[in-house]
Amino acid sequence: MTDPVTQQARWVLASDNAGKIREFNELLAPLAVTVLPQGDFGVSSAEETACTFVENALIKARHACEQTGLPALADDSGIAVDALQGAPGIYSARYAGAGASDQDNIDALLAAMADVPEGERQAAYHCVLVFMTHATDPTPLICHGRWQGELLTAPTGTGGFGYDPLFYLPEEGVSVANLPSGRKRLLSHRAQALHQLMASLGLHSSAP
Repeated sequence: MTDPVTQQARWVLASDNAGKIREFNELLAPLAVTVLPQGDFGVSSAEETACTFVENALIKARHACEQTGLPALADDSGIAVDALQGAPGIYSARYAGAGASDQDNIDALLAAMADVPEGERQAAYHCVLVFMTHATDPTPLICHGRWQGELLTAPTGTGGFGYDPLFYLPEEGVSVANLPSGRKRLLSHRAQALHQLMASLGLHSSAP
Protein backbone atom coordinates (compact mmCIF):
# COMPACT_ATOMS: atom_id res chain seq x y z
CA MET A 1 0.00 0.00 0.00
CA THR A 2 1.27 3.47 -0.87
CA ASP A 3 2.32 5.57 2.10
CA PRO A 4 -0.01 8.60 2.17
CA VAL A 5 2.93 10.96 2.62
CA THR A 6 5.38 9.56 0.08
CA GLN A 7 6.28 11.28 -3.16
CA GLN A 8 3.69 9.13 -4.98
CA ALA A 9 0.88 10.27 -2.71
CA ARG A 10 -2.43 11.64 -3.93
CA TRP A 11 -4.72 13.46 -1.54
CA VAL A 12 -8.26 14.67 -2.03
CA LEU A 13 -9.04 18.20 -0.89
CA ALA A 14 -12.47 18.31 0.74
CA SER A 15 -13.47 21.61 -0.83
CA ASP A 16 -14.87 23.11 -4.01
CA ASN A 17 -13.99 26.67 -2.99
CA ALA A 18 -11.90 28.05 -5.85
CA GLY A 19 -10.01 30.45 -3.58
CA LYS A 20 -9.05 27.74 -1.13
CA ILE A 21 -8.06 25.34 -3.90
CA ARG A 22 -5.82 28.00 -5.44
CA GLU A 23 -4.17 28.77 -2.09
CA PHE A 24 -3.57 25.11 -1.26
CA ASN A 25 -2.09 24.47 -4.70
CA GLU A 26 0.28 27.42 -4.22
CA LEU A 27 1.25 26.34 -0.71
CA LEU A 28 1.76 22.69 -1.65
CA ALA A 29 3.50 23.35 -4.97
CA PRO A 30 7.01 22.72 -3.52
CA LEU A 31 5.96 19.27 -2.27
CA ALA A 32 5.78 16.10 -4.32
CA VAL A 33 2.17 15.49 -3.30
CA THR A 34 -0.75 15.70 -5.72
CA VAL A 35 -3.84 17.29 -4.21
CA LEU A 36 -7.09 17.01 -6.16
CA PRO A 37 -10.36 18.78 -5.30
CA GLN A 38 -13.24 16.52 -4.33
CA GLY A 39 -15.23 17.77 -7.30
CA ASP A 40 -12.84 15.87 -9.58
CA PHE A 41 -14.28 12.68 -8.08
CA GLY A 42 -17.91 13.78 -8.22
CA VAL A 43 -18.01 14.15 -4.45
CA SER A 44 -20.59 16.59 -3.14
CA SER A 45 -19.96 18.79 -0.14
CA ALA A 46 -20.53 17.24 3.26
CA GLU A 47 -23.26 18.69 5.45
CA GLU A 48 -21.53 20.78 8.11
CA THR A 49 -23.65 20.10 11.18
CA ALA A 50 -21.17 20.91 13.94
CA CYS A 51 -20.65 24.14 15.88
CA THR A 52 -16.83 24.36 15.77
CA PHE A 53 -14.17 24.64 13.09
CA VAL A 54 -12.54 21.41 14.34
CA GLU A 55 -15.68 19.28 14.17
CA ASN A 56 -16.69 20.57 10.74
CA ALA A 57 -13.21 19.91 9.33
CA LEU A 58 -13.38 16.34 10.67
CA ILE A 59 -16.80 15.83 9.06
CA LYS A 60 -15.52 17.05 5.69
CA ALA A 61 -12.30 15.00 5.76
CA ARG A 62 -14.10 11.81 6.74
CA HIS A 63 -16.71 12.32 4.02
CA ALA A 64 -14.03 12.82 1.35
CA CYS A 65 -12.16 9.70 2.48
CA GLU A 66 -15.33 7.62 2.44
CA GLN A 67 -16.27 8.76 -1.05
CA THR A 68 -12.83 8.45 -2.70
CA GLY A 69 -10.79 5.95 -0.69
CA LEU A 70 -7.92 8.48 -0.69
CA PRO A 71 -6.26 10.34 2.17
CA ALA A 72 -8.13 13.58 2.65
CA LEU A 73 -7.20 17.11 3.58
CA ALA A 74 -10.01 19.32 4.85
CA ASP A 75 -10.13 22.75 6.33
CA ASP A 76 -12.75 24.77 8.08
CA SER A 77 -11.94 28.41 8.33
CA GLY A 78 -13.42 31.80 8.88
CA ILE A 79 -13.16 35.10 10.64
CA ALA A 80 -13.93 35.67 14.32
CA VAL A 81 -14.59 39.24 15.46
CA ASP A 82 -14.00 40.14 19.10
CA ALA A 83 -16.79 42.75 19.25
CA LEU A 84 -19.27 40.18 17.87
CA GLN A 85 -18.34 37.46 20.40
CA GLY A 86 -16.56 35.44 17.72
CA ALA A 87 -19.09 35.82 14.91
CA PRO A 88 -19.29 35.16 12.01
CA GLY A 89 -17.10 32.15 12.97
CA ILE A 90 -18.19 28.92 11.33
CA TYR A 91 -20.86 30.88 9.45
CA SER A 92 -18.34 33.14 7.72
CA ALA A 93 -19.08 31.84 4.22
CA ARG A 94 -22.83 32.34 4.67
CA TYR A 95 -22.99 35.26 7.08
CA ALA A 96 -25.39 37.12 4.80
CA GLY A 97 -27.44 33.96 4.14
CA ALA A 98 -27.28 30.82 2.03
CA GLY A 99 -25.65 31.45 -1.33
CA ALA A 100 -24.21 34.78 -0.23
CA SER A 101 -21.40 36.27 -2.29
CA ASP A 102 -18.18 37.60 -0.78
CA GLN A 103 -19.51 41.13 -1.23
CA ASP A 104 -22.79 40.21 0.48
CA ASN A 105 -20.87 38.89 3.49
CA ILE A 106 -18.62 41.95 3.60
CA ASP A 107 -21.65 44.22 3.55
CA ALA A 108 -23.29 42.24 6.35
CA LEU A 109 -20.18 42.40 8.50
CA LEU A 110 -19.77 46.13 7.93
CA ALA A 111 -23.40 46.65 8.99
CA ALA A 112 -22.88 44.59 12.14
CA MET A 113 -19.76 46.62 12.98
CA ALA A 114 -21.19 50.04 12.08
CA ASP A 115 -21.17 51.33 15.67
CA VAL A 116 -17.86 49.76 16.73
CA PRO A 117 -15.15 52.43 16.93
CA GLU A 118 -11.56 52.23 15.78
CA GLY A 119 -9.44 50.48 18.39
CA GLU A 120 -12.20 47.97 19.14
CA ARG A 121 -12.33 46.25 15.76
CA GLN A 122 -9.93 43.37 16.44
CA ALA A 123 -10.53 40.14 14.55
CA ALA A 124 -8.73 36.93 13.67
CA TYR A 125 -8.78 34.58 10.73
CA HIS A 126 -8.83 30.94 11.83
CA CYS A 127 -8.03 27.82 9.83
CA VAL A 128 -8.36 24.30 11.20
CA LEU A 129 -6.79 21.68 8.94
CA VAL A 130 -7.54 17.99 9.29
CA PHE A 131 -5.62 15.22 7.53
CA MET A 132 -7.02 11.69 7.56
CA THR A 133 -5.39 8.69 5.89
CA HIS A 134 -8.70 6.78 5.67
CA ALA A 135 -12.31 7.21 6.75
CA THR A 136 -11.87 5.35 10.04
CA ASP A 137 -8.49 6.88 10.89
CA PRO A 138 -8.49 6.99 14.73
CA THR A 139 -5.70 9.58 14.88
CA PRO A 140 -6.42 12.35 12.38
CA LEU A 141 -3.95 15.20 12.38
CA ILE A 142 -5.51 18.49 13.48
CA CYS A 143 -3.69 21.80 13.02
CA HIS A 144 -4.90 25.30 13.85
CA GLY A 145 -3.63 28.52 12.30
CA ARG A 146 -4.62 31.97 13.62
CA TRP A 147 -3.99 35.32 11.89
CA GLN A 148 -4.63 38.40 13.97
CA GLY A 149 -5.78 41.70 12.46
CA GLU A 150 -8.37 44.45 12.52
CA LEU A 151 -11.47 45.27 10.50
CA LEU A 152 -11.50 48.32 8.27
CA THR A 153 -14.59 50.50 7.90
CA ALA A 154 -14.55 50.04 4.12
CA PRO A 155 -13.05 47.37 1.85
CA THR A 156 -9.80 48.05 0.04
CA GLY A 157 -7.87 45.95 -2.49
CA THR A 158 -8.86 43.44 -5.13
CA GLY A 159 -6.72 40.41 -4.26
CA GLY A 160 -7.60 37.37 -2.20
CA PHE A 161 -11.16 36.33 -1.45
CA GLY A 162 -13.70 36.27 1.35
CA TYR A 163 -13.18 39.05 3.89
CA ASP A 164 -9.65 39.88 2.69
CA PRO A 165 -10.55 43.46 1.59
CA LEU A 166 -11.74 44.21 5.16
CA PHE A 167 -9.01 42.41 7.10
CA TYR A 168 -6.24 44.88 7.93
CA LEU A 169 -2.77 43.84 9.08
CA PRO A 170 -1.18 46.57 11.23
CA GLU A 171 2.30 45.03 10.94
CA GLU A 172 2.09 45.06 7.14
CA GLY A 173 0.18 48.33 6.79
CA VAL A 174 -2.26 46.88 4.24
CA SER A 175 -5.40 44.80 3.96
CA VAL A 176 -4.94 41.15 3.03
CA ALA A 177 -6.47 42.00 -0.36
CA ASN A 178 -3.49 44.31 -0.96
CA LEU A 179 -0.88 41.92 0.41
CA PRO A 180 1.50 40.38 -2.19
CA SER A 181 0.63 36.73 -2.78
CA GLY A 182 4.06 35.53 -1.70
CA ARG A 183 3.71 37.35 1.60
CA LYS A 184 0.24 35.90 2.11
CA ARG A 185 1.56 32.38 1.52
CA LEU A 186 4.01 32.98 4.34
CA LEU A 187 1.72 34.65 6.89
CA SER A 188 -1.84 33.46 6.41
CA HIS A 189 -3.85 31.35 8.84
CA ARG A 190 -4.05 28.66 6.16
CA ALA A 191 -0.27 28.73 5.66
CA GLN A 192 0.32 28.48 9.40
CA ALA A 193 -1.94 25.44 9.69
CA LEU A 194 -0.42 23.79 6.63
CA HIS A 195 3.14 24.31 7.88
CA GLN A 196 2.13 22.67 11.15
CA LEU A 197 0.69 19.76 9.19
CA MET A 198 3.80 19.36 7.03
CA ALA A 199 5.98 19.33 10.14
CA SER A 200 3.76 16.67 11.71
CA LEU A 201 4.05 14.54 8.57
CA GLY A 202 7.80 15.06 8.26
CA LEU A 203 7.41 17.02 5.03
CA HIS A 204 9.36 20.17 4.26
CA SER A 205 8.51 23.07 1.99
CA SER A 206 11.04 25.27 0.22
CA ALA A 207 8.42 28.01 -0.12
CA PRO A 208 9.43 31.50 1.06
